Amino acid sequence: MNFGFSEEQNLLRDQVARFMQEACPMGKVRELSQSDSRMDAALWKQAAELGWLGLTVPEQYGGLGLKWIDLTVVLEELGKGLSPLPMASHALACAALLECATEDKLEQWLPMMVAGDAVCTLALYDEPNWIDPRAITATAAIDGETVTLSGVKPFVNDALAATHFIFAVRTTDGLGLATVAREQITVNAQPLMDPTKGMGSISLDGVTMPSEYVFPMSEAQLEYLTDCGAMATTAEMVGAADAILELTSSYAKERIQFGKPIGQYQGVKHRLAEMYVDVESFKSLCYYAAWTVDDARDEMPRAVSLAKGYASDAFAQIGIDGVGLHGAIGFTAEYDAQLYLKRSKWARPMYGDSDYHLDRVAALGGL
Repeated sequence: MNFGFSEEQNLLRDQVARFMQEACPMGKVRELSQSDSRMDAALWKQAAELGWLGLTVPEQYGGLGLKWIDLTVVLEELGKGLSPLPMASHALACAALLECATEDKLEQWLPMMVAGDAVCTLALYDEPNWIDPRAITATAAIDGETVTLSGVKPFVNDALAATHFIFAVRTTDGLGLATVAREQITVNAQPLMDPTKGMGSISLDGVTMPSEYVFPMSEAQLEYLTDCGAMATTAEMVGAADAILELTSSYAKERIQFGKPIGQYQGVKHRLAEMYVDVESFKSLCYYAAWTVDDARDEMPRAVSLAKGYASDAFAQIGIDGVGLHGAIGFTAEYDAQLYLKRSKWARPMYGDSDYHLDRVAALGGL
């Protein structure tokens, strides 16, 4: 069995890396992090032209029909550069539609999303730290051909950039997904430690829409979409952790203290070695979890929880060590190390923290 990436996947990785270096370097990322939307329409259109917005969308809807392992390659490289583009949210919205929407709605929405004409995000739970169907409290009251939504969706990823939203709601028949255009709602920006992530809080009270835009969703489908969210977040964590490790290693070779590079001191070597071991460990878990999404879905829950559970704590510690090994300069806003630490703080609770996922691994193992 070949556990490596294919030539095409490596070429895709190189393409995304060049994009981040040339079109969206850290200076551009910092510029976008200060904007109201955290979004650049030209970059988004370029991503669409490169085919990234439709990687996992079947060819019949204009996508490339590839797998989540290919999407993971893209998300990892975007994570290295702390890209503010809502690629993960858009991919999750595609996954939600493919899982729950009717054929006519797939034909309506997916080509528009693949072309970059719509920027979509998915909002599942209404309690930020509770991963459970009961944490969906927003409601959709269906009256004939009309639906009235109510409730609040807090901490919606990439809400500032999105033009369309997919909300998990509770109907009289169970759970469902409601698709809503931005002009129907008001998005209130929420302050975050990570300035590159544009989260928002959204009130659904009084939003009305045709009932055909609400799709039923089972608890099993909710679990699948949650795992997809954890998978996408972990892929971004892998890239960001790799980047801060590389940044810190380079600094340790260049910073001279007491006549020699600090990387020659045992205390620095050990911390860098521990960072490397952690990155490689959850990177391997991430790759396997990405493979299970399409090729071994029965193994997906355990694989995703192993990856996200490990990465949640490990990446946070890597961010702390990266800043610490830079000394005082690591804490300055002008230096990039602190941005990766902030990204680790954003990623840690997304779609379940280490406590949730490691408890889930134990439960799935029969403990």
